[in-house]
Amino acid sequence: MRVAVVGIGAMGCLFGAKLSQVAEVTLVGNWPAQLTVLREHGLRLIQPDGRSQTIPLTATHNPQTAAPADLALVLVKSHQTQQAAQAAQQLLASNGVALTLQNGLGNLEQLTAVLGQNRANLGITSEGAALLEPGVVRHAGTGHTYIADSPETAVPPQEIVALFQAAGFQTSLAADTAELVWGKLAINAGINPLTAVLQVPNGFLAENETARRLMQQAAKEVAQVAEAQGIQLPFGDAAAQALSVAQATAANHSSMRQDLANGRPTEIAAICGVVVAVGQRLNVPTPVNVMLQTAVQQAEQGFWPDAPTPDAILQLLAKRISKTKKT
Repeated sequence: MRVAVVGIGAMGCLFGAKLSQVAEVTLVGNWPAQLTVLREHGLRLIQPDGRSQTIPLTATHNPQTAAPADLALVLVKSHQTQQAAQAAQQLLASNGVALTLQNGLGNLEQLTAVLGQNRANLGITSEGAALLEPGVVRHAGTGHTYIADSPETAVPPQEIVALFQAAGFQTSLAADTAELVWGKLAINAGINPLTAVLQVPNGFLAENETARRLMQQAAKEVAQVAEAQGIQLPFGDAAAQALSVAQATAANHSSMRQDLANGRPTEIAAICGVVVAVGQRLNVPTPVNVMLQTAVQQAEQGFWPDAPTPDAILQLLAKRISKTKKT
């Protein structure tokens, strides 16, 4: 199978590197420094146990040079999905399929609008990766990957599952993806925005009482919005699950934290923003997600108040939530 990975960040490189052992893989992206290192030296992939290996990879900025691909993995940030859909249209074979493995909601719909119903599919993954420097990625944690069981897609999802399994990813089909998508959304909404504005690793949220409470409240709000739509999450207690994930990934730096620290746009609109919008439509209050969305957006724009310590920032966030609830 010919595979194109649209996105050359941490997750794109992780999936590209492992899949390159069992398929013909080309990475497609626009980051000059990353492209140069990948072309000249390959990718240094550091495993969760600390072992590392250098994997030769083919990387390009031109989608047409990767065509025709049977499968295009979309692993860009949610605000880049439209651009990725246009790239996939150029690089996919006539019977090829684009598979989104992104965070947040709305990515599949954007791919479908450009490519058509039978050429786009949904995946949900809990694999973790961190980009340490151009050409160096740490596989931060293994997880499970689910592929939507969509029989109408041009590439049968069973073939994608088999390919991922051959590459070493724990992968299975999922008949109902809504519960998985909203389950991942609950974890992302709880962990990512707080670690971003506090600039702390995930474990801080489990250890600090105020941060832990905000994380769990944000996750619970997502569960309540999902419930209002008739969607049951894949776990019984969203707050407990968020805490468990924060503890299990204590040393990890969330992608949103990395984006904010490096002056890149975040995925806050596709995470907390979606929760807030759907909550408003269904009359489900989401004050913590409202606050987190505002805080991250202000930090992106450089309007964040001078609060030098995580504790000072947490006090400010708590005050904002209190005001949101009153209004």
